Amino acid sequence: MKNYKYIGLFLLSLGLVSCDVDNTLPEIQAEAIPEVALNTNGLDFSSYVSVGASFTAGYTDGAMFKAAQENSFPNILAGKFGTNFNQPLMNDNIGGLVFNGTAVQPPRFYFDGAGPARLSATPTTQLGVPASGGPFNNFGAPGAKSFHLGFPGYGQLNPYFGRMASSPTATVMGDALARNPTFFTLSEIGGNDVLGYALSGGSGVDQTGNFDPSTYGGNDITDPNVFADVFSGMVTALTANGAKGVVANVPYITDLANFTTVPYNPVPLDAGTAAAVNGAYAAYNGGLQQAYAALNQVAPGLFTEEELNKRLINFSEGQNPVVIIDEYLTDLGAINPAFAALPQFRQTTADDLLVLAGASFIGTLADPSNPASVRGVAVALGDQWVITPQEQTAIKNATDAYNTTIAAVAGANPNVALVDFKGVLSEASTGITFDNYNMNTGLVTGGLISLDGVHLTGRGYALMANKILEAMDAEFGSNFTSATNGLAKADDYPTNYSPTLQ
Repeated sequence: MKNYKYIGLFLLSLGLVSCDVDNTLPEIQAEAIPEVALNTNGLDFSSYVSVGASFTAGYTDGAMFKAAQENSFPNILAGKFGTNFNQPLMNDNIGGLVFNGTAVQPPRFYFDGAGPARLSATPTTQLGVPASGGPFNNFGAPGAKSFHLGFPGYGQLNPYFGRMASSPTATVMGDALARNPTFFTLSEIGGNDVLGYALSGGSGVDQTGNFDPSTYGGNDITDPNVFADVFSGMVTALTANGAKGVVANVPYITDLANFTTVPYNPVPLDAGTAAAVNGAYAAYNGGLQQAYAALNQVAPGLFTEEELNKRLINFSEGQNPVVIIDEYLTDLGAINPAFAALPQFRQTTADDLLVLAGASFIGTLADPSNPASVRGVAVALGDQWVITPQEQTAIKNATDAYNTTIAAVAGANPNVALVDFKGVLSEASTGITFDNYNMNTGLVTGGLISLDGVHLTGRGYALMANKILEAMDAEFGSNFTSATNGLAKADDYPTNYSPTLQ
């Protein structure tokens, strides 16, 4: 009790003393942050036009919809430029297009707690009905390849350009140039020239060496020389009257979530099931070994032991690779008809990339009445589900060639700045900082890539806009990166859109 008494007396004495002392703390003034005025160094934004494909349009979550368009990187840039910027806005935030009451382009994805899911709603934007609010500044046409941008009547083939085309025979570039641009962005030109090939698992054709794009299929890779002619012509036309602008190089699209989310070994099996599957492949494996022995007697090296081992099918307890058809394997039946029953099967390795659409396909039944007909296990996956190393090389070679052209054209024209989107995406594969966020290319949680695994989130497009502004500062002497409110803020842009936003 004595201790408590003394403590109480001590506290009382402090209280008595405090009555005689003014203990009001002086107000601490926040340090004033000096305002930095924007200096555009003579850049003329009075007529800003953007030319490109889906990134330019603001395509997000597998669809075009109004909120995403408003968060497109060109619209963000126009806000920083302080200029009017008209876009062919969709009617709603559902996304997609409708014709006679039927959706012909699907609604957008949303996150349902487990993964991407399509909105259960019908679009209201009518196919073939021109958008209101023109003439437009944003000439982003989702799906457009480089050579499409100069194709007369492209609006009849691309419904999104069709909504903004000035006439049935208009070209994207013609309509853009008709706005007499004083400043422009030319972005992701070349992306779709390899993207269709990648999304189809390399089932298209690498058209390198074919200079006639009228003969190309929808999923083919554009010849680099065709790309070079188109790209250099576009830049020449856009800068002919003294306009300045920014061009972007092409990222390695195989770094995107669409190609990195599904693992090469997505099939879980217990020991009993694995043994049963191996039993089903016993005859196939035995036939391969017989073919190897026979062919090596008459043509050593034609069917190597390395290829034999690659083609032998073996499942085990745990996570397993899937069985695929690989067109790059030796066609044994073409060498000897006796081996025609041996298909070009192998299991995937860590060097293969499975496309995101495979997540809902692998493991399903090819025959609903046969529980053993599991796709990727008993039934081999076709070419459209996997990008093999050879196909990845074709994509990389074309991308590198496109980027060589883009860098050369930009370097030769003092009115053009180059932004390194390839470097940005490469950095983002492990993590890139944007204000207080560390963003990466992971699906759903990465913050950069939207729910379709290819296109950016609103926050991703804001980062893209900032990278363009940085390139402008470096090339043209503006100061967007240091001016007050010169850059987009990460917190002003979403990574996911609510399903209630319709």
